[in-house]
Amino acid sequence: MKNLGMGLVGPGFIAAHHLDAVRRLGDVEIIGIAGSSFDSAKKRARELNAGRAYASYQELLADPAVQVVHNTTPNYLHREISLAALRAGKHVISDKPLASNAQESRELYQAAREAGVAHVVTFNYRSHALIQQARAMIAKGKLGAAVFVHGCYLQDWLTDEQTYSWRLDPQLGGASSALGDIGSHWCDLAEHVTGARITAVLADLHTAVPIRHAPAAPTQAFAKAKSTQQREVKIISEDLASVLLRFDNGARGCVTVGQVLPGHKNDLRLEVNGRLASLAWQQEKPNELWIGHHAQPNTLLARDPALLAPSARGYAHLPAGHPEAWSDAFRNLMADAYAWIRRGGTSATKPAALPTFADGYRSSLLVEAMLKSHAAAGVWQNVEDHLEPSRKRGARR
Repeated sequence: MKNLGMGLVGPGFIAAHHLDAVRRLGDVEIIGIAGSSFDSAKKRARELNAGRAYASYQELLADPAVQVVHNTTPNYLHREISLAALRAGKHVISDKPLASNAQESRELYQAAREAGVAHVVTFNYRSHALIQQARAMIAKGKLGAAVFVHGCYLQDWLTDEQTYSWRLDPQLGGASSALGDIGSHWCDLAEHVTGARITAVLADLHTAVPIRHAPAAPTQAFAKAKSTQQREVKIISEDLASVLLRFDNGARGCVTVGQVLPGHKNDLRLEVNGRLASLAWQQEKPNELWIGHHAQPNTLLARDPALLAPSARGYAHLPAGHPEAWSDAFRNLMADAYAWIRRGGTSATKPAALPTFADGYRSSLLVEAMLKSHAAAGVWQNVEDHLEPSRKRGARR
């Protein structure tokens, strides 16, 4: 089988993980990368052993050897580059958020449908084996009618006021910070696992660190200011958020999101309580699925391919007792993406767990509704939904 050629635009923090994931597939050739300049692209191509360097993303798109484009640029560049790639007939794998706002995300979603190519957004937490197990159990009615969907996504990388990132600049990262960056992951996971859709939100947002000390020169994500030449930056986007939720199946929910909470590194948790049983999963303990009961002992399902549902088994690659984690889920997402590309990128051939530009657009609508709810002094805000019925998560794909 002929290898597919991929090119990457934006060789920053997450780029190395894209390259690692496709290398593990074994049937993808890394053609090259494009960055903010030819010099930076050459430097990163050498560091990452990532093929040739392109002088611009336009040059990368013009190369017929590149069939798949990975867009790992900062948020404000997502629309421009993904749209150009779609118009060039390339399959596109974009980091989340899909774009800076819902309007741009809708444009990309529509352009992807019209282009007839595969379009993927990296909501990679879906691709854990036990997440797919939870989804299968809920779909089979093991939990009964859903009552409560709740959890959190907590981090501490922005605790120090000396830490600054382009993600905090609305012109580069978008109007939302914590919700757009990590809250979007939680909401996508909640809807994907339950098969239900969030219909209304009530959000309370807060900026715990309103003034930060940024270096004079731009820095990558997760970098601390080290230079003595610093500038004070007023932060207007949220670093802490609490959101109440209503789902279309009658369930209620809540999620807490924060990036200034000492001791919480990548603390993503999701719990679903039904009338018959409950399920809970933690990203930092990805090989365990807690199953709660009322009149019998609770159980803990370890990730064991022999015990998983058929739809989840393919996401577990090692025997029981051999941990699989974040990078393995990221590899699973890429495996689904490239399998879809090889099948033609049609709606009929898409793997059920694979997130597309439709899901990226959906995420933008949710975050936008949360921002509107807070701006209105904390009132319930309905979530707009412009997706066609066949694209809605409530109808199992």
